[in-house]
Amino acid sequence: MEILWIIVGSLFIVAGFAGVFVPVIPGTPLIYVSLLIMQLALGSPFTWTFLILWGIAVAIVATLDGLIPAEGARRMGGSKYGIYGCLIGAFIGLVFFPPFGIIVGPIVGAFGGELVAGRKSGSALKAAMGSFIGFLVATVLKMSVSVILAYYFFSNI
Repeated sequence: MEILWIIVGSLFIVAGFAGVFVPVIPGTPLIYVSLLIMQLALGSPFTWTFLILWGIAVAIVATLDGLIPAEGARRMGGSKYGIYGCLIGAFIGLVFFPPFGIIVGPIVGAFGGELVAGRKSGSALKAAMGSFIGFLVATVLKMSVSVILAYYFFSNI
């Protein structure tokens, strides 16, 4: 029975790593589930404090994943319109054009928001690129946490 739980946990890890790159799949939460499976089915290799702290970290990463692209737009000179456009574009891209819409949506949304704010296209494009850079930063953050969680899973088999 242990082998079955290890296989199930490993499948959650594989799906989680896919989710790091495919925005529709919640990557880091799926990998965290593999730790919970191990905890409940394989004899408690982790302390509850460890699991709670990593659960908080996963929740923070999942939240930041949606906010970092907007922050990137703001840091590259985006206005409130660009930031709101980035968030709206991310939502529309995720809902209507997955999985690539989550990449293109924030860029188009930030660009459109900046144009609505009366910015010239060069300034609007700069804010849109800030959104894309924010997306890349969020992906690196998700990957880092995912690798650490997978390490804990496989090192405790």
